[in-house]
Amino acid sequence: MTNHRWLAVLLLSLLASCGSKPPVAAQAVDRSSPPRKEEKSSTEVALSEKQIAEAKIGVEEIRERNLPRTIRATGRVALNENKTWRVGAITDGRAMQVSVNVGDTVKTGQPLARLHSHDVHEGRASYQKALSEVSRWKAQESHARRTRDRMKRLYELKAGSLEQLDHAEADLRNAEEAIKQAQFEVERTKTHLVDFLDVPIDEPSDHKAGDHGDEDLIPVKSPASGIVLTRSVTIGTVVQPGGEMFVITDPSLLWVMAAVAEEHLGSLRIGMPVAVSVQAFPGRSFRGQLLKLGEQLDPATRTIQARVEVPNPGGLLKPEMYADTDFETAASQPAVLVPESAIQEVKGQQVVFVEKAAGKFEATAIQTGRQVSGLVEAMDGLKSGDRVVTRGSFILKSQLLRKSLDEE
Repeated sequence: MTNHRWLAVLLLSLLASCGSKPPVAAQAVDRSSPPRKEEKSSTEVALSEKQIAEAKIGVEEIRERNLPRTIRATGRVALNENKTWRVGAITDGRAMQVSVNVGDTVKTGQPLARLHSHDVHEGRASYQKALSEVSRWKAQESHARRTRDRMKRLYELKAGSLEQLDHAEADLRNAEEAIKQAQFEVERTKTHLVDFLDVPIDEPSDHKAGDHGDEDLIPVKSPASGIVLTRSVTIGTVVQPGGEMFVITDPSLLWVMAAVAEEHLGSLRIGMPVAVSVQAFPGRSFRGQLLKLGEQLDPATRTIQARVEVPNPGGLLKPEMYADTDFETAASQPAVLVPESAIQEVKGQQVVFVEKAAGKFEATAIQTGRQVSGLVEAMDGLKSGDRVVTRGSFILKSQLLRKSLDEE
């Protein structure tokens, strides 16, 4: 009996010891599980020294700098009215030729259209009539001069009266005055044809009835070089004097009309620099200056209209674009600036890669602000002293995206 009891106790102890081991093993596995490590490395990229050298990764330590304090206001891009021309007809007529379309580039004096108008034929007829009048009065003046000379000789010979001489001299003076009036009419009709209608004085020698060559049509010319913004005529359109046919604008210098809050009015100065940004070109600013302030506030919004003049190289800005304007005041404020080359876009966010340790870089999301000479203001996400990748950041972006795909 004693032997049986001893065997039973031994068996129970072995079973107990075997059953306690699995939980201990399971706990060991739980402690070594890596989820936290994977989550931590989701925005990090690690490169070896060789990879860093091959990618030519460059790192710079960023510092705070003082930037002018700015006043931000929203606005819209507008045409520069000083460089916009509304071209119309100078007389009534019908469009026979239209040689430009919206968006075409034109030069000063370039014909935009040609009009047929009775004013051309009437002007030429008036010119010919004025020439005839000059010839007629010159003939009369010659006759009156001969008559006067004859009466003068007769009077000197006591064969004519003083009254006859005075009458002959009056006829001569009338003829000379009539010549002046006729010559003035010649110049007037010539100016009307050549300078006003811009057509030749005479019809071509081979002109046929019903023909409408270029010499019979009134050209509508561009007053300046620019872009055709609108066109409101087609062939056959009947136009009236002063009716708008084309709008030509020079887009190299535009206006931005900004609405500045009343509280900032005291900080605005004519000529102060302004940075303009639009949604079409994120991260890029266009430098301009404050040209004029409005004379009254908008009673609904309590804002004043500010006109900003902005150079537009390459024609990137378009009228009616929405714009943000930053008016740079004389005061300054600290800002963290990073080179443009350091900024990459990852999953819709702008990020920079910050060196955390040798060969380890972390993608850090930032919110960008103003641009100054190739530098961009990092409004959050960075602090002075951070070491940021300024060269080769695209390589790190590629590594990060590849890593994300592998983890998925």
